[in-house]
Amino acid sequence: MSRRQPIVDGLFFATVATVTFEKIYWNVAGAVELSDVLTVLFLVAFALGRIERLDGRFTRCAAVAFVFFLAFLVVYLIGFYNLENTASLTQWGKGMVKFVLHFLFLAAAVDLIAKRGKRFFWQALAVFCGGIVLNSVYGFLQLGVAQATGGNLDTLLSPITDGATGINIYGAVQGANVYRPTALTNDPNHLAIEILVPLLVLLPIYLRLDKGHRLRLPLMLTLMLLLLIELSTFSRSGMLGLACGLAVLAIPYRHLYFRARVVAPLAALSGLLLVIVASRPHFFKTVLASRAETSGTGTSTHFTVYSFIPQVISQHPLFGLGLNTFSVYYEFITGRTNFGPHSFYVALFVEGGIVGALLFFVFLGWLFYRLSLGRAIGRSLQAAGDGLAARVRPMEWGLTAALVATMASNIFYLTMTFYYFYALAMLVIVAPAVFQVPARAVIPVSGRGAGRG
Repeated sequence: MSRRQPIVDGLFFATVATVTFEKIYWNVAGAVELSDVLTVLFLVAFALGRIERLDGRFTRCAAVAFVFFLAFLVVYLIGFYNLENTASLTQWGKGMVKFVLHFLFLAAAVDLIAKRGKRFFWQALAVFCGGIVLNSVYGFLQLGVAQATGGNLDTLLSPITDGATGINIYGAVQGANVYRPTALTNDPNHLAIEILVPLLVLLPIYLRLDKGHRLRLPLMLTLMLLLLIELSTFSRSGMLGLACGLAVLAIPYRHLYFRARVVAPLAALSGLLLVIVASRPHFFKTVLASRAETSGTGTSTHFTVYSFIPQVISQHPLFGLGLNTFSVYYEFITGRTNFGPHSFYVALFVEGGIVGALLFFVFLGWLFYRLSLGRAIGRSLQAAGDGLAARVRPMEWGLTAALVATMASNIFYLTMTFYYFYALAMLVIVAPAVFQVPARAVIPVSGRGAGRG
């Protein structure tokens, strides 16, 4: 092992743990997030370690990820020539820096995990989920402080970061503020969508744990916390994603949905929520009615932005307006500054054109292909009688549900350009390489003999 390996590992885990900590940033020629600083340090340490060993070899899945990086880079560089003003150039530059850092991290991290093996993969998964859980705990405390005192817990961050913005106030009902936790993200919807990943990845693993397993109670409490914070955000995009993710998990695990291990914690959480709602029935009735409203300004905005796709495609059909430039275009239309498209798919076509959108859908197709390989490996492990199957299959189904949920949530929101999505893609891509079964150990598996996940 290289002398730098502990440093590389430490920086890798620190990066993965903080990819959702959007508020921890400093204004240095733009917003520089903690995770971006850690990424630069990780990439430098990773490169120096490879140079030190004179090792230029990369795993196949890491090489494919790097090829996708080059393809996206070409699209975005060509899109540069469609920029129309200085504001567009500034936004394009910011987007390019984020894209390069995040995609290079993806390729390097995939190679690192693939070579370090199973234990390292599980540690990466635990750290990634743990970072979002820690974010959720902060959101729980943030909401508690706001409800109890009306105070702003984010003031604790002020001495060390420029990103302490406070909890979201949705409105007021009879003088009482409606708080939606943002935790360490910048928006309650960001928090809700990011929570879907650990919620859906850990759920099937929890469902398959044996009675008395030491992780069963901690996972149950973690899932209850994540669901509670998910509901407290009042995010419609988050709930859409959760419904789609649970529908995916119902394919292999619907027979476990009505077991005591699911019903009991749900009943306890429901009882808690009923007590809270019963204490302020008019307040919650008003808030929920507002969130169910489909004719309001906020809802119409989510649909209106889709009309921009044909408008922009008619001007720049192949490569769009340029990476990260929608806000400039939107300001020209409405006068609103620094406002995202409220749909990842709108941004995909508007900023990258038809070529950029098709390339991203090919990338998504590759992710689903890697997921199918992972599930097939799980079936092979199960047929071979390997106990690892009871962890690999649920984990692969959880990653599948998390990706579907994220895609669904992004119909009306924009988080698939965020760093956490690259961490999710990292796990999806590398899992089959880590858990692949040697050819001699593979037993043909029929649909009937495969059993349940």
